Formats: sequence, structure tokens, C-alpha cells
Amino acid sequence: IEKIEREVGPIDILVNNAGIIKRTPIVEMEVEDFRQVIDVDLVGPFIVSKHVVKGMISRGNGGKIINICSMMSELGRDTVSAYAAAKGGLKMLTRSMATEWAKFNIQTNGIGPGYFATSQTAPIRVDGHPFNDFIIKRTPASRWGNPEDLQGAAVFLSSHASDFVNGQVVYVDGGILATIGKPANEE
Repeated sequence: IEKIEREVGPIDILVNNAGIIKRTPIVEMEVEDFRQVIDVDLVGPFIVSKHVVKGMISRGNGGKIINICSMMSELGRDTVSAYAAAKGGLKMLTRSMATEWAKFNIQTNGIGPGYFATSQTAPIRVDGHPFNDFIIKRTPASRWGNPEDLQGAAVFLSSHASDFVNGQVVYVDGGILATIGKPANEE
């Protein structure tokens, strides 16, 4: 962090975007695999934020921290227990950071992507795959999200337009959290 700030300049906006997932039923998951997901998805943002915020506080100009949460911050699902636990924890860490650092004009919020077309989802995002069909049917937008769909939330949470938004998770999910119980495209 010192090297970045020395060579590039002060960090005023931090986006914690590291994340991994291991799709394994709980009874089959090794403790080491569970811990690895928790370490990357939850402990990583804690460590980076803890160190970056020191400069934000000492400079006195405020700052923005955006944690990439997930719709799994709100839901559980089979085979992704470690991921859901980490992202649920990241939502609460986001709120704790917001309460501690708001007095320094630092806003900490999250973005909660729904199901997005990424390398992590490529194996299940195939025509005819049951989960792919489930997502298309259950998402009111009738599609997987594209990474570009996250830009608006990121720009908003990075800008002065969000100076009084703190401790929130903005879900960018095509509406799936609003209708998770009923297929969106059925009457």
C-alpha cells in the first residue's frame, strides 16, 4: 500500500473484489477448503481495508470502500456453504466498517451481484444445464448478468452522489432476489 501510494498517489477508493468459490456439499468439504474460501472472500477484504483506511483517515479527505458481496450474502444454497458464509460475513463486515469509519467521511458499501457470466460460472452456464435453465427462468431479466451491468453501481458508490450512503449492499441481480420463490416467467 505504501508503494502504491508513493508511486501512484493516495488511495481514495478501494474495491475489494477478490473471491473464490468451491462447489462442494458441506459433508464432503474439507476444512482446509472451507478456510481458504473464508480467507480469500472475507479475511482478504478485512486485511486490505484495515491498512488502506489508515491513509484515508490520516489524510482527512474521506474515502470510499466497496466490498464485492453477492446475492449469497442474503441466501443459502447447496454446495456453496463456504462462499455464502464468507459473503454473508462480508455484508456484516461492510456494515461494521461503515459504523466505525463514517465519522472520518469514509463510506463503506457493497455491491451484491446476482448470477453473472464469468469464468467461475462458465461450467454451469450452458444451454440445457439444469442450473442455467433455473437462473434464466427465475431471473426477471431472463438472463445472466454481464460484468458491464455492475458499472453503474460501482460508479455511484465511488462518487460524491453516494456521500450519505453507508453500510448498504446494492444488489445488481436482474431482480432475482425480489422473486426467488416463484419463476419470473410463469403466470
